[in-house]
Amino acid sequence: MTSTPRRRAVVTGAAGFIGSHLCERLLSDGWSVTGIDCFTDYYPRADKLANLTELTGEPRFDLLERDLVREGWEESFAGATAVFHLAAQAGVRDSFGASFGYYASNNLVATQRVFEAAESAGVARVVWASSSSVYGDAEAHPCREPSTPTRPRSPYGVTKRACEDLARVYRSHGLATVGLRYFTVYGPRQRPDMAMRRICDALVTGGRFPQFGDGSQSRDFTFVTDAVDATVRAAHAETTSTDVYNVGGGEEATLSRVIATLERIAGRRLDLDRQPAQRGDVVRTSAEVSLARRDLGWNPVVSLDDGLAAELAWVEARQPMEAGAA
Repeated sequence: MTSTPRRRAVVTGAAGFIGSHLCERLLSDGWSVTGIDCFTDYYPRADKLANLTELTGEPRFDLLERDLVREGWEESFAGATAVFHLAAQAGVRDSFGASFGYYASNNLVATQRVFEAAESAGVARVVWASSSSVYGDAEAHPCREPSTPTRPRSPYGVTKRACEDLARVYRSHGLATVGLRYFTVYGPRQRPDMAMRRICDALVTGGRFPQFGDGSQSRDFTFVTDAVDATVRAAHAETTSTDVYNVGGGEEATLSRVIATLERIAGRRLDLDRQPAQRGDVVRTSAEVSLARRDLGWNPVVSLDDGLAAELAWVEARQPMEAGAA
């Protein structure tokens, strides 16, 4: 009797917010996982190590600390069933100015190297993270993959749009790639620079939240487990009718509504530091996800209220640990 070979995945950005959740999901589904992360200093290394807590000691998980722009990780792709490329230099506002070189390197160059390595290793499929930032300020909503023009308003969005072009080049040479345009993913382990995380931190610690703009800007918020579910399904889909899919939570809300909801859940008021809108920020995002529903069999299931409550509870649970570290 022969045993069925275990599926093996490589996840870049494995110590990040979405990446760590994805690794846990894949392991739960029976995969073995090789994670790759270079632990950039965009936010504290300790936070990323904490993201990996549930993976510590797991025999089917191993971690390579490598920079995708450099050598020393390509052999990990050999024998992989799928590669999930989530590593990126994040942040819209920080992509302006002198730091753009990091975005060009860590997003565009790194992605090209991942596609090259996957092609050379004969990987069956690469699922990779694009962003709703490629749409910029769309003239009509919701945004649809085939018809809404991509007009990014930030250098970060430009790098993600260029990565989509790269993916199409490699698809034309036979590499199976699926891009996912994530719409504002949130939840436990969210990066400390993201608005929802900063609101939760301020509510728990009594600090101030810098609100950029008047609060009317809206986003299509996607809970992290819903985003991960779409990502896993993209690796399993037998056929894909497009090279990139919207992944949106289906519950658009303004920043003011998010603040009010978290204030209600926390039972306290948020101290606001009102500031002008920042360059690169868009007024609205919203996703049409009918293609993901049809091709991937995916539907978001976590409501905004439940998702916000989960993130706030996670932030509250971190406080004793952070107080001890201080």
